[in-house]
Parts: sequence; C-alpha cells; structure tokens
Amino acid sequence: MKTQIVVVGSLNADLVTRLERFPAPGETVTALDFTVHPGGKGANQAYAAARLGGQVAMVGSVGRDLYGERLTESLRSAGVDVTPVDRDAEAPTGMAFINVDGSGQNEIVIVPGANARLTVERVRAQEARIASAAVVLLQLEVPLPVVETAARIARDGGAVVILDPAPAPVQPLPASLLGCVDFLTPNLGELETLTGRAVGGDVEAAARRLAKGGARRVVVKMGEAGALLVDAGGPSLWPAPRVKAIDTTGAGDAFNAALAVALAEGLPLAEAGRLAVTAGALCVTRAGAQPSMASREEVAAALAR
Repeated sequence: MKTQIVVVGSLNADLVTRLERFPAPGETVTALDFTVHPGGKGANQAYAAARLGGQVAMVGSVGRDLYGERLTESLRSAGVDVTPVDRDAEAPTGMAFINVDGSGQNEIVIVPGANARLTVERVRAQEARIASAAVVLLQLEVPLPVVETAARIARDGGAVVILDPAPAPVQPLPASLLGCVDFLTPNLGELETLTGRAVGGDVEAAARRLAKGGARRVVVKMGEAGALLVDAGGPSLWPAPRVKAIDTTGAGDAFNAALAVALAEGLPLAEAGRLAVTAGALCVTRAGAQPSMASREEVAAALAR
C-alpha cells in the first residue's frame, strides 16, 4: 500500500507581529512583540504531516539565502524529504508578513519570491515521485500552471488530490484543475471568494455551488465550528473540540495535513475528519505556524479526551 505524501507548494519565512488590535487605515500602533518562524502553506502542511507520522516529501523553491536554509532545515528536522526543494539563484526566499491580534485572528501579506519561480518543468522532474504518492497536497501560493501540472500527474498516478484554494483567486479555478481534485478545502472567506457571493447561514448550499465546478468533495473549514464535508452522499459535520485560541496562523494547514495523513493510512473518512479538526484545534492554542503543529501523540490524547 502506498503511504507517501507529496506536498507541492510554497515555503515562506513568516515575519510575525503580535498586536493588541489591528490598526485602522492610516493608523500607527505599537506591537507587543515580533518573531520569525518557518512557514508557507506548502511547507506548513509538509511539516505538520510529518509530525503526525506521515512519510512526506516537499516539492518547492527557496532562495539561496539564510531564510532558505532555515526553512529547509525546519522541514528536515521534522523528517520531511527536502531533496526536491530547488534553490533558486535569482530570487529571494518567499516571505509572509503576519499580524496577529489579541483574539488570535491574523492578517497576512505574502511576498512570493522564489515560490513564483517554481516551474512546470521542475514539477515534471518530480513526476515519478508525485505519481507514486498516496496523497498529494496542493495550495495556490505557487503559479497555477504548476498546481495544475502536479494535480494531473497525481490524478493519472492514482493519488488522492487535496487542494487548499488559498489564497483564493477572484477568477474561477479552471475545470481542468478541479476535475483532478478529490478534496477541495476552502475556509469560509475563501468559499465566498470562490463562489462570488456571501455564504450567509447556508454553508452547505455554498459548498454545493462550488462543487459544481468539478471537485469530488468540498470540505469547508469553519474554525471553531469545525468542518463541513459535502459530497454525493450528503453533508457531514465534523465538530471541533473547544480550545482557547492564541494564534490561528497555520490551523488550516494543520487540518489539511492531518486529513492527508489519515487518507494515506486508509482511515475511514469520518475518522479522518475527526483527526483533521482536532489537529487544527490544537494548532491555534500555540503561537506561530510550524512551531504550533501537534504530534500524533498529542492529537491522539486530545481525541481520547
């Protein structure tokens, strides 16, 4: 049975500023503190999946700078195979400028850097690795043709394809991509952007509108309310455990990583959902993205409670 998880996506240095509250337009506020963490949606998901016991490889691009060294070393320390990560000589490592307020909510600005230079050719060079995976995790912080190519290779190889549509594009995602996707996992804000209308109180209806684009299943990440799975069998709610949120950065990545690990292990979908919402909930109880990712033992203990 195949157990390999391949992540094709971004690696960023997260520059995190903690604030009591977000500034209004034109306002200056004083920060509580400032830290630098390894991040990027792709790298976060790879790191989290490895922490949960997955056999993980990362396909991406960083610059030939200290941030690139730090990002790849962080992944390596968790057990991720980083040999497919390219070191670009002409672009700096990507960065994310993250503000976190007193309630744990965040605002994020991405500077793509080397992530924008990940090419279709570089992905095709990893075709055998991607095609032989059990699960392939994708996001939208690298060029869309790269995501489409990886999804097509994964689908042709028989892998389960999970697409985190973040950051959500204003233009509809192409049917050629969605047709390769087994699980499309927007949060509520991304669901509104992708469907072009307010969700209101009917998340299921919005998810079904999105599913018409071609993805086999839509899983809406709803924060403390858990997640809603919508597929041909009807809706399923995966409630999240109650926790005190410190920093929501990386929670969606923890969710996707846990879902990938569970599916790679062949767990039933309901059990995979419970693992995913629990991993996401534990993530928000700690600061940072990768530093907040829970181990499999921690998630198992939380599930037991």
